[in-house]
Amino acid sequence: MKKTQHLTERRLADAWAELQNHSDQGNPLEADAYRLAFADPEFLLRRETRGIRFQLEMLKPDLDQTEQGIDSTIVVFGSARFLSPQDAQTSLEQAQLSGDASALVVAQRQVRNAHYYDQARLFARLVAGYSAHRRREERLFIATGGGPGIMEAANRGAHEMGALSVGLNIALPHEQSANPYITPSLSFKFHYFALRKMHFMIRAKALVAFPGGFGTLDELFEVITLVQTRKAKPVPIVLFGTDYWKRLFSTDVMLEEGVISPQDMDLFTYVDEPQAAWDVIQKFYGL
Repeated sequence: MKKTQHLTERRLADAWAELQNHSDQGNPLEADAYRLAFADPEFLLRRETRGIRFQLEMLKPDLDQTEQGIDSTIVVFGSARFLSPQDAQTSLEQAQLSGDASALVVAQRQVRNAHYYDQARLFARLVAGYSAHRRREERLFIATGGGPGIMEAANRGAHEMGALSVGLNIALPHEQSANPYITPSLSFKFHYFALRKMHFMIRAKALVAFPGGFGTLDELFEVITLVQTRKAKPVPIVLFGTDYWKRLFSTDVMLEEGVISPQDMDLFTYVDEPQAAWDVIQKFYGL
């Protein structure tokens, strides 16, 4: 036994080193019963180990973000289907050449909605610009669902300013794949919606919701409900695109039927410009 011991030396064997040594010696993984439990994918994917998987999806992104100084985020939601103006124009030109009437209708709609992509991108640039020369504890970082469309636009705006940004992606049959503008070390993938939602809220200092579909609505009403019921502290909830949101759901009807209170209308704010969205957040926090 060595006489000299280092104070900072780890007292427990490194599990990864143990596995690596097993591999280096040319030993394949044996039958399930002989595998180390955390190296046994069949075991970890059993119904009975679901709680462990919950813990892992909670812990991994939390540790990584903490280590990289991501303490406060501005969460941007919105449609994964909105294209950049350039891509929308290309799609329109292709549809015109194809002579396909239905494709032309879709392409025209994409061109009409493409301005939201640019506005999300510009909003993210405002946030990144504010944080560029602030102390670590004062910085705000863009966080999105990690996919295309509005999410890509927000991550792109931060990327263009040289800022870190977070992507909380999720495995889905369609649409979701990590966009190229997320900081690679902050690009996470989830299996469970519930854990992903929790990560959105843990660091969120504001939510900016651009027009979107069921996924956007799911996240938006989750946050509104948490704040309304005081399960979460108040944060600015900004609905970008007044016409879209007022056409989508009528708060007047909800008030008439008594399913919400008049003061609930103060939970969110409508805006139509990137600067207006940023102004709401700045005013809330006195920035």
